[in-house]
Amino acid sequence: MATETSTSAAAGSGTGNWVESYTGMSTDNIKGLVLALSSSVFIGTSFIVKKKGLRKAGASGVRAGVGGYSYLYEPLWWAGMITMIVGEIANFAAYAFAPAILVTPLGALSVIISAALAHIMLKEKLHIFGMLGCVLCVVGSTTIVLHAPQEREIESVAEVWDLATEPAFLLYATAVLAATFVLIFRCIPKYGQTHIMVYIGVCSLVGSLSVMSVKALGIALKLTFSGMNQLIYPQTWLFTIVVVTCILTQMNYLNKALDTFNTAVVSPIYYTMFTSLTILASVIMFKDWDRQNPTQIVTEMCGFVTILSGTFLLHKTKDMVDGLPPTLPIRIHRHTDENGYAGEGIPLRSAAEGIPLRSPRAAE
Repeated sequence: MATETSTSAAAGSGTGNWVESYTGMSTDNIKGLVLALSSSVFIGTSFIVKKKGLRKAGASGVRAGVGGYSYLYEPLWWAGMITMIVGEIANFAAYAFAPAILVTPLGALSVIISAALAHIMLKEKLHIFGMLGCVLCVVGSTTIVLHAPQEREIESVAEVWDLATEPAFLLYATAVLAATFVLIFRCIPKYGQTHIMVYIGVCSLVGSLSVMSVKALGIALKLTFSGMNQLIYPQTWLFTIVVVTCILTQMNYLNKALDTFNTAVVSPIYYTMFTSLTILASVIMFKDWDRQNPTQIVTEMCGFVTILSGTFLLHKTKDMVDGLPPTLPIRIHRHTDENGYAGEGIPLRSAAEGIPLRSPRAAE
């Protein structure tokens, strides 16, 4: 009898260990996962709601694509903007509970939400290869979720500051800042209007630092709400300054990229660079891979590559109808907007439709 009991206990323990090692999901990881998924749903939906608002406003006023602002008087557009804000708040909160290597790649799921809703609500065609891209995004996201590392236990924002001031991350941050300044002051004046990687490089490099700061600030707020006030630490306010500075820089140069090049080209390239650099920064700063074996790390990378493949495929085929190849150029002509309408100039798309800062979304 005792033997049976011990055997059952061992079997139960073995099953528990198998589940834990297979899913790698702690309570915090589950909270972060739910918040990240909710964020993708809200943000993916917001683009469709805002686009319907833009269409409605354009029917009775000057289109946003040619510099009009009639959408500001359209309640439907504001409903979409509020939905996006809710999604970004959920994304911000997700970083406080789960590692960036889990949260950031899941941003691709909003592409699926947008594509599916556009097919249903806006009657936009979704090519068969676009559907395949959606499936690849789901498969890659599932792979990452099942093998994501446990969130690091942190008791104070001072601990995050210690991680941020370790030699390895300081070297990374210095390299990022040096590359950013070179791109801004040397490359953009010469190549900004002809080379898409210049603007996107600035956005992605600065974006990786912004996510680390957002995560630090999120952890500080989480601890504060749980009763351990972190607002008394100067590090919390330093992280806040970094977040604001990085986000403003991202917004500026992402707008420039969208103003100069086609969104269908900007989005997948930006997603790839931004997510890759964010994962690299998280691995260096929070040492996510130190708590994993090589098999888990390789599996996560395979999941990430699968998401990238799905994202590129979905964006590449977004304008294909009945087997016809897309005809959009990489660079936007100065007197024609992306929908083929003539205009006096190219306005900043984000002013009308909004561009999230964690990763590019399917704006159309």
